[in-house]
Amino acid sequence: MADARRNGRRNGGGFLPIRTNLFDRVFIGAVIFVAIHLFWMRFLEAQISLYGATALSLVVGWVIVRRG
Repeated sequence: MADARRNGRRNGGGFLPIRTNLFDRVFIGAVIFVAIHLFWMRFLEAQISLYGATALSLVVGWVIVRRG
């Protein structure tokens, strides 16, 4: 229980379907960061700058690390 509080986890709560620690959530965030950028460069870069993908990736990564 103390370890769960230390990592910001409450009874395995979160929206990820697996039990994770901080490193797992950071790694998942990094993979999502790369995936969003690749998708963005393939489909949206001609219309919207890559800075949009970076901002979106950072928000998604923050949500995964804090709430995942």
